[in-house]
Amino acid sequence: MIRRLQIIAVAIISISLFGGCSSNTLPPATSVASLTTSVDNYDYLIGPGDSLSIFVWRNPEVSGSFLVRPDGKITTSLVEDLEVSGKTPTQLARLVEEELAKYIRDPIVTVSVTGFVGPFSEQVRVIGEAVNPRSINYRERMTLLDLIIEVGGLTEFADGNGAKLIRVVDNQQKEFDINIDDLVRRGDISANVDVLPGDIIIIPEAWF
Repeated sequence: MIRRLQIIAVAIISISLFGGCSSNTLPPATSVASLTTSVDNYDYLIGPGDSLSIFVWRNPEVSGSFLVRPDGKITTSLVEDLEVSGKTPTQLARLVEEELAKYIRDPIVTVSVTGFVGPFSEQVRVIGEAVNPRSINYRERMTLLDLIIEVGGLTEFADGNGAKLIRVVDNQQKEFDINIDDLVRRGDISANVDVLPGDIIIIPEAWF
């Protein structure tokens, strides 16, 4: 009986150990060829606060520079309250062409973004024990190292290896372990990971 209980106890411990081996750690930042589809197919989306240059070929009177309002809209010479937030510059150009076609024959429109803020949903947020915790505009192929440089590094009280990355995957919020101490204080480049739009980095305070 005792022998049987010992065997059961060992089995339970083994299951616990093997179950704990599954890691929520993200894969390291890698070469372009092996990056995720989300990174490879990234297109900048216009957001409130962006500065736009809209050029209408042969129609300078309706061309100009526009600031996206907090409600995500702009007003042009011929079109009022045009919803632009969340669109790529190319999508917006086609939309402006569609609207201007009511007044101008076969308009050809080019949209350029001259001041970048982007939608809030696309920004990456760093909270906790960073020198300057804040929201940062996502840039294509941004990594954790880029992000930590942007916020000025870690405070002396930070537990960088206890940090978490919160990401929405398949409409579900998931939490991943990240090792910022290893990356910035020990120079372990394998701890660098890819960052995606909307990610949240939480850096806790160390327990001394």
